Amino acid sequence: MLHTVEFARQLDILYKDYQSHMELNLAPTLTTSQLAVLEVLEQQGSLKPSDLIPFLSTTPAAVTMLLDRMERVELIRRDRDESDRRIVWVSITDKGHEESQRGIELRNTYLSGVLDKISTHNQQLLVFLMGKISGKK
Repeated sequence: MLHTVEFARQLDILYKDYQSHMELNLAPTLTTSQLAVLEVLEQQGSLKPSDLIPFLSTTPAAVTMLLDRMERVELIRRDRDESDRRIVWVSITDKGHEESQRGIELRNTYLSGVLDKISTHNQQLLVFLMGKISGKK
């Protein structure tokens, strides 16, 4: 139980520091949630709004509000499907691509700084152990 409490405490510290760093440095044009959407769109291509829900762990209404804000600042574009007008496709714009790259660079710089505090061997071990805990390799 002691390890669980200490793990939770350390994870909370890291997460809060990461979130604070990202929100501060992404502002005013981007949030971490918007960055997540842009990254998914870059990896997957155009998607329906409902396809984004598993990546964001949120509700359909929250995704709609997020996409509304992103469309207003021209990070994404929503287009009706030509063969079925009920379907809406979300795609990344050039501005969205630029902001995504900026966000990824900010994140990589931050995480490199965190990981540089431990040896390369321990970095590899940490990534391995995190994969074990998350169930992903």
